[in-house]
Amino acid sequence: MPDPVRSSAPRAEEAVATAADLDVGGFRFWFVGQRWEWSDELARMHGYEPGAVTPTTELVLSHKHPDDRRHVQELLDHALHHGGSFSSRHRFLDTHGCEHSVLVIGDRMCDDRGAVIGTEGYYLDLSGTLDRARKDVLDESLPDLFAARAAIEQAKGALMLVYQVDADQAFKLLQWRSQQTNTKLRALAAQIVAELTSVDSSMDALRREFDHVLLSVHQRIGS
Repeated sequence: MPDPVRSSAPRAEEAVATAADLDVGGFRFWFVGQRWEWSDELARMHGYEPGAVTPTTELVLSHKHPDDRRHVQELLDHALHHGGSFSSRHRFLDTHGCEHSVLVIGDRMCDDRGAVIGTEGYYLDLSGTLDRARKDVLDESLPDLFAARAAIEQAKGALMLVYQVDADQAFKLLQWRSQQTNTKLRALAAQIVAELTSVDSSMDALRREFDHVLLSVHQRIGS
């Protein structure tokens, strides 16, 4: 897929880079106009030849298993109103009526100014078409991905508490330190979370010590 935008959260392919032979298809979803883009692999996963169909929200939902359709609709609503990051396990039916069990991981999609304009991510087909070896690779990769996401959310929560900022502002602060120190965002967040246990509990001292943690944490990663 073309890459006119950048993602502000750790990209899903970082966690599955060693699983290139998995049944994986990519997507992008722009909030304005609810415009979708599918990779060729994702189109084929749904039973279409690449370019044969223009994906829409209605088409996406029509393929979902009837028991999972409401859950997926709620996920889309959450992404539209809360910034675009989500993950889900659910089922869909391809054009031949075959059921696929998938893990869908979506991250924020941002424009050049850092504004969240949509979500992008991957479908990982967990159906019986995967052989044992490839499932083992997936099992090894996914915990790393979810651990990275959890650390970032925890670090965001800490910044929101200490500096009295909202979730977007906290994420931008983490991004700034990541860019300024040339440190991977997930590593920075994980180190901040790890050092929180040693921070004094009084609010003034908490803020002073947290200032130090935030501005110096990159120096202790990997040491």
